Amino acid sequence: MATLKLEIVTAERMTYSGEVDIVIAPGAAGQLAILPHHAPLMTMLEPGELCIRKGGEESFIAITGGFLEVLDNRVVILADAAERAEDIDLARATAAKERAQERLKAGVTDADHARAEAALRRSLARLKVAERRRRREKRIP
Repeated sequence: MATLKLEIVTAERMTYSGEVDIVIAPGAAGQLAILPHHAPLMTMLEPGELCIRKGGEESFIAITGGFLEVLDNRVVILADAAERAEDIDLARATAAKERAQERLKAGVTDADHARAEAALRRSLARLKVAERRRRREKRIP
């Protein structure tokens, strides 16, 4: 089966680099799936869950936005931040979610409201990725 090269880069480090079967990313206009030999593409990414399939296995990475480029059977994701499920601090993500929800309820200004919504989306993405890992670990005997 054909594969494609995936690289996920943040300002701090290379988060992922390897051959994969498919990448499913949270694009600005909705989820998009990138298969081998995909047409050239560049798009913005929203905060959310990035799914990587390789050899029948799925792994998930929480990203907080950025850009995705597909060119010559290679996908490069320049992410604001990217966290693998095993690197997510569940208590910290839950606290961030609660802080964002409190700010939204407090009736803040438009700019603060937008920041609180963005923080909420980021924390929800982290929690979703962490929960998937937790459920998977429960299934494995």
